[in-house]
Parts: sequence; C-alpha cells; structure tokens
Amino acid sequence: MIPFFVVPPLQLGPIALQPFGILSASGILLASWLLAREARRRGLDPAPLEKLASWAVVGGIIGAHLVHLLAYHPEELRENGVLQLLKVWDGLSSTGGVIGGIIGSIAFLKRRGISFSTYADVFALAVPPGWAVARLGCFSVHDHPGVLTHFFLAVAFPGGPRHDLGLYDAIVLAGITVVIFALDRRQKLQARLLPLVALLYGGCRFGLDFLRARDLPYSDARYFGLTPAQYGALALVIFGAWQLARRRGAR
Repeated sequence: MIPFFVVPPLQLGPIALQPFGILSASGILLASWLLAREARRRGLDPAPLEKLASWAVVGGIIGAHLVHLLAYHPEELRENGVLQLLKVWDGLSSTGGVIGGIIGSIAFLKRRGISFSTYADVFALAVPPGWAVARLGCFSVHDHPGVLTHFFLAVAFPGGPRHDLGLYDAIVLAGITVVIFALDRRQKLQARLLPLVALLYGGCRFGLDFLRARDLPYSDARYFGLTPAQYGALALVIFGAWQLARRRGAR
C-alpha cells in the first residue's frame, strides 16, 4: 500500500508553484517536444507543430474548465452564477483539457490549410506520454479518490485506503505509450495509431471510472449511473473501433 503523501509547493520567491501545475506543464512540454521530434522523423514539416503550442494550451484550459463546470460540477455554476465560466483557473478536468487541446490544435492547423490527419500518428505518439506525466500531477494532489479497497496500489487516505485514479490513469497511459511506440517502430498500423489510442484509452477509462468514490464530498456527478468521462470513453471506443475498421477495409 502506498502511504498518503502531500507534495509541498515549489517556492520561487513570492510565487508558490503547486505540484499539479508543475507536472501538468511538464506533460505539455513533453508532448510538444515529441510532436516536433516525431514529425521530423517522418519527414514532415515540424514548424506548424512547434507553433501550435499556445493554441493547444489555451484550448486545453478552456476545455478543462468547461468540462469540469458543465459536466462534473454544474452546482458551482448554479451557486456562483455565469461569471464562474470565466474563472478558468477554478476547476479543471484533465479529460476536458486533452479534448480542448486537440480541438485547438485542429483549429490551428485548419487555419493554415493543413489536414490534421497528416499529423495524426504524430499526435498518437505524443499525447499519451504527455498526458501520463500530467496525470501524475493528479496523483500528487490525490484529487481523484476511488472507493475503499485493500488493493496493493491503494493509497492510505485519511479515513481508509482507497484507489487513486490519478495513479491508475498514469499507469494506463504509460502502457499505451509503450504499445504505440512499439507498433510505430515496427511500422505497424501506420495511419491508424490515433484510433488505436482512442480505443485503448477509452476502454480502460470506462472501466476505471467504476472505481471512483461516491461517498466523499465533491464526488463526481453521475448521469444514469455513469460519470461524464465514461460517456466520453464510450465515444472514444466507438470512434477508435470505427476508424480502425474503416481504414483496414480501405487498404
């Protein structure tokens, strides 16, 4: 069992950098670096990917806040009013962040007349490892507690050991990273790596969210028994399976 821990902020003069923010920023930097590196390795122009970081970050922040506010905790909007929508720093969903970041990236490329599909495999290689690092930020602050358990990877939360979904998600994404890089280096499933990421992550995330706590204050909202992330996960599974089947038939 993992002891419960609190990572202190990094104090830089009057500024306190929280571990969640440091690891989230590190994940973005890692993904940005991998995007450019993998584009060069494929003989693609890395310049657009080197310039889209700001669009991805802005889209990610907006997406993260909107998903948190509208899907997970709509009570905050009811209690604080419409102005809560503008407080983009107050409540973030990592799933919404990735969705918003990808939408921002697609919008950036489209404005320059570049098809997202040209770089799809590059995103498949860059997003999972970057997201895994960002998920360690969730683990560092234990903001995704699960149900009580005696599983060997449980964290000894005050009040009893629980699953820590931030850790599990990081492990899943690290595993997906290994699979995708192995397939890519062997020239397998070229032009189909991103649908595979969607299928693998969607399936894992759908199952893991059944472990989320229901007995704690500020627990995630459920709609017909499922979390918002589970509906997103189902969409990823459907998208991934459809794209893999469609592209296989086109070969």
